[in-house]
Amino acid sequence: MTDTTFAPPIEYAYLITGVLFIVGLRLLGSPKTARLGNRIAAAGMLISLVAVLLTSGFVSWPILIIGLVCGAIVGIAGAQNVKMTAMPQMVAIFNGAGGGAAAMVAAAEFLTHLDAQSITPDVSITILLSAVVGAMSFTGSILAYLKLQELMTGRPIVYAGQQIVNALLALIMVGASVFAVYTCATDPTNTTPAIVAFFGAMAAAAALGVLVVLPIGGADMPVIISLLNSFTGLAAATTGFVLSNNVLIISGALVGASGTLLTLMMGKAMNRSVTNVLFGAFGAVATSGASSGASGASSGTVREASVDDVATMLAYANQVVIVPGYGMAVAQAQHSVRELADQLESRGVTVKYAIHPVAGRMPGHMNVLLAEANVPYPSLFDMEDINPDFPRTDVALVIGANDVTNPAARYDTASPIYGMPILDVDKAERVVVLKRSMKPGFAGIDNALYEDPRCVMLFGDAKKSVDALTAGVKRV
Repeated sequence: MTDTTFAPPIEYAYLITGVLFIVGLRLLGSPKTARLGNRIAAAGMLISLVAVLLTSGFVSWPILIIGLVCGAIVGIAGAQNVKMTAMPQMVAIFNGAGGGAAAMVAAAEFLTHLDAQSITPDVSITILLSAVVGAMSFTGSILAYLKLQELMTGRPIVYAGQQIVNALLALIMVGASVFAVYTCATDPTNTTPAIVAFFGAMAAAAALGVLVVLPIGGADMPVIISLLNSFTGLAAATTGFVLSNNVLIISGALVGASGTLLTLMMGKAMNRSVTNVLFGAFGAVATSGASSGASGASSGTVREASVDDVATMLAYANQVVIVPGYGMAVAQAQHSVRELADQLESRGVTVKYAIHPVAGRMPGHMNVLLAEANVPYPSLFDMEDINPDFPRTDVALVIGANDVTNPAARYDTASPIYGMPILDVDKAERVVVLKRSMKPGFAGIDNALYEDPRCVMLFGDAKKSVDALTAGVKRV
């Protein structure tokens, strides 16, 4: 006899949500389709939320409505008021909120199962995994936010015996987790030791999240944000197993997998392993000065140019490659850069944009800024695609990008960025660097490019400098 039993409607809603999440994530892979992908994923989230609310019998509607209204107000206010330069901080806060929520749900489920004396080893292990990973993601993300917001130093903070302390905390976390699982399985009526061990494991994980991010320097923030994002995805997926919620499992797995892949890609872009990022304290020691020029021979001279000199150089170029960095983001100069490019292109100059994978403070930071200014996507080139073009480039215009253009990465074995793939701007005929000062970048080292005889500096606020260059090109 054929079984005609159908799955509950909520399972179909979860299936649709999972498909929409996957399609949305796929569309996020290109700036051309990113907005559509974001809307499709948001639609999937709305479907799953409505399905849960309509099928759950334990919902307190007044509290739920208050929470939805408060969340909507915070979300709308954030979307309208947070500057693009603060987007990495916003990502860190949202990521931390996800990890914290997973940890809190896990704690609530642990206490509920313990009180009902129905907690089996498989359930307790899953709950503990969600709790410790969520707690670590929460505190690590908050510390990343503090560093990015410059509420504390962005430089690595290291101390003697740091790795030993981290190892001890990891042992405490694992030991407390094992003890909690063992206690729940052997003596479920004796709840006090299990509760103490559970929250002890969470506390150790929270402390470990802080201490792991503490020695991370600003230059490594794109990598650590991706890694913390993958942690939050893992916490969400395990929470899905705890709650028997398929959509949480699917979405958490997608976030965890994509975050892990992105972390590995960011590490590859810096020619460094994830373990080196976590334990290398990149940027802890700054060199005293740029020791050599792009060719390895120091000229000891930094040349400053005027706006008119640079404007003339740009106006009569055949090809200009613009290299955006965090300096452009800080000055909110992306719209001015687009206007300069339009002015140059109206004169027949070919303009391209060189995007380094770890430029800025989060993955894709420069792409987001330039997309906001409606820069045509075909004009954006990844590092591997644009580097062969630099020898044929008349002017490389570097706007605040420091470490990703430092030629010391090729030849200075003592440099902390040695071996990191960089944009080959020093191979262009002329290089113009827009900076506020000679202050080093996030890696804490001086840029040997600035002493290259082909390089000139244009000091000042990036937006004002670019606006002045646009006006200067018009006068030429």
